[in-house]
Amino acid sequence: MNNIRIANAPCSWGALEFDGLPGETIGYTQMLNELRATGYAGTELGDWGYMPTDAVQLKTELQQRGLSMLGAFVPVGLKDENNHATGEAEALRVARLLTAVAKSTEQLPYLILADANGTVPERTLNAGRITDSMELSATEWSTFARGAERIARRVHEETGLQTAFHHHCAGFVETPQEIERLLDLTDPSLLGLVFDTGHYLYGTGELDGQHVLEGLEHFKERILHVHFKDFHPSTALQARAEGWDYFTAVRKGIFCELGKGSVPFPSVKDWLGKRGYDGWIVVEQDVLPGMGSPAESAQRNRTYLEAIGL
Repeated sequence: MNNIRIANAPCSWGALEFDGLPGETIGYTQMLNELRATGYAGTELGDWGYMPTDAVQLKTELQQRGLSMLGAFVPVGLKDENNHATGEAEALRVARLLTAVAKSTEQLPYLILADANGTVPERTLNAGRITDSMELSATEWSTFARGAERIARRVHEETGLQTAFHHHCAGFVETPQEIERLLDLTDPSLLGLVFDTGHYLYGTGELDGQHVLEGLEHFKERILHVHFKDFHPSTALQARAEGWDYFTAVRKGIFCELGKGSVPFPSVKDWLGKRGYDGWIVVEQDVLPGMGSPAESAQRNRTYLEAIGL
């Protein structure tokens, strides 16, 4: 199908890039070995320091396994202008590493920018059920957008990498309306979008996977990179009924194995094919301690994608 290739990410082995959930329990060497053994051709960086941050060492680790580096998640509290300079410095540090390890024959990795989720109690508590009263003010939106553009501009000027924003539950850009607001406020030549199927559906507050296809179509002009994450509707219903916060919902398996939730991946695959998408699909399933074997889940996810033609 076109030139689409399939990757996985450290979060599928429990290495999550934000506070509030247990840290990784599996080292990067085992993670990369299992990722490759289960049929994936690329990875994202994960939290800074999880994989080697020395470019020569990291490039060697990737080359030994025939893996591509696709990008890195950089969370920044963009609502507060005081965080912008620190966020820029962090993004540049990551972007320099990505550039140094990228294969010269492939598309450059993406700097994946996101809000520093999990730091605002109201948003964390109400993930999947955000109301208008929880949204940013007009002034905060302006500050947020300026910070995102500042970081994206500096990353591109210094490294040539494009920045793609990752909408994310428990952050200030979660709902479709918030995604649209950010994109309306930012320059398309500076900031693209990482479309994450699971976070998008959870962020709609709905259960029907048709909303994912609607989101893809609505934001198609800004999508640079795609994450495949499934979403379990019965877990979402229980989260709403019992008032779970975001981290509890993740621990309870809101993001389940591919094909076991509501996201219509065969239809998503068809949509990507019709659009001529030729980038990477990155599988993400937040597998935490006590949730089973990451390698076995990764294998089942890869087998599922093969069954639908990916």
